Amino acid sequence: MAEALRIGIAGLGTVGASVARVLRDKAAELTRQCGRDIVVTAVSARDPKRDRGVDLGSAKWFDDPVMLAEKADIDVFVELIGGDDGPAWSSVKAALEAGRHVVTANKALLAKHGVALAEIAERKGVLLNYEAAVAGGIPVIKTMREAMAGNQVTRVFGILNGTCNYILTRMEAEGISFDACLKDAQRLGYAEADPTFDIEGHDTAHKLSILTSLAFGTKIAASDIYLEGISNITQADIRAAAELGYRIKLLGVAQRTDSGIEQRVHPTMVPTASVIAQVHGVTNAVAIETDILGELLLSGPGAGGNATASAVVGDIADIAKSRPGFQHGPVFGWPAKELKPYKKAQMRSHAGGYFIRLTVHDRIGVFAAIAKRMADNDISLESIVQQAAGAETEAQKTVILVTHETTEAAVRKAVDGITKDGHLTDKPQVIRIERAE
Repeated sequence: MAEALRIGIAGLGTVGASVARVLRDKAAELTRQCGRDIVVTAVSARDPKRDRGVDLGSAKWFDDPVMLAEKADIDVFVELIGGDDGPAWSSVKAALEAGRHVVTANKALLAKHGVALAEIAERKGVLLNYEAAVAGGIPVIKTMREAMAGNQVTRVFGILNGTCNYILTRMEAEGISFDACLKDAQRLGYAEADPTFDIEGHDTAHKLSILTSLAFGTKIAASDIYLEGISNITQADIRAAAELGYRIKLLGVAQRTDSGIEQRVHPTMVPTASVIAQVHGVTNAVAIETDILGELLLSGPGAGGNATASAVVGDIADIAKSRPGFQHGPVFGWPAKELKPYKKAQMRSHAGGYFIRLTVHDRIGVFAAIAKRMADNDISLESIVQQAAGAETEAQKTVILVTHETTEAAVRKAVDGITKDGHLTDKPQVIRIERAE
């Protein structure tokens, strides 16, 4: 049997403790599968005295994760600290420069420094594995990096944040407000005390930027993603979507267009009969469209200690199965130095159907003015519905428009015109309708 694979874990929070526990509890099975023992020999965290529910007494303690990465007697450095800079960046860089394999669950780090880290890993001939950084326990990175040889990806999209999916699912199922759902998500541990990173789409954007690089061979460009969160979604939107045969999901979408690569994160209406519309609660799902395979949908637990730990341990096991001298594949599917500069597509040229909700004064001429603005911008309407907006002090109506395929620019110009006409009593709502099988 080959020598034991020595693991150093930096970060012993929920995920780090779960990884240590799985490596201990599944030791015999992992040895059988990998042909060698996997042993945690060094750890680092902020509080050495905290009870983490797993015995780490035989592992050497390091206060500084960089020292663990550089000096510890380890083969694999597992980074579970979090953050896009600071000790996470310093320790991962140090481990790679020292010629050690790295496993990380840190999407923020990869979104910011992934290409630079990939260049070091490939120069040093070591692995940088990051399955847990995108969609938790779903093996989407392995699928895209290893199992789709010869396929050209045309589009990748999905539900990449469990917090947002939980909130939207409950809003639809129980008819309660966004704020009430968010408070419950925080109470249950699905959302942070400051939920901005999740609900405004930043978490999804980081994950999408990594998938974009894998799909299209471009440098990671998280800052170039069109971004909208879900905090402005109301029960009026949820109900209108259901009546029209749609369900609202926060999607991350990346696709190749004539003008470049389009990356966008925003609330989206998907047909209720589509597979992705059936993904509820904290579950994640990723759809990959290719020229050979067609569409592949991967779905499963997207977050939590066990789901993330499963992906981390899977990455460690892959390293355990490799042997000295084996030529590792590139970190992002293409050699890091050959990744193309990201060419951003014009978001406002995006074409598709749109849902538009307008709260307007209940007076003569409003409908005609809305129709004229749509016609002036060559927007064809699939349906238009008027309904009472509620018992406000001023008489008003809610107008729901669903367009045929048009452009983002045309919709925004039409809505801006309606706003300037003075017909609206509240901010307009525009939600894209996504093609989803």
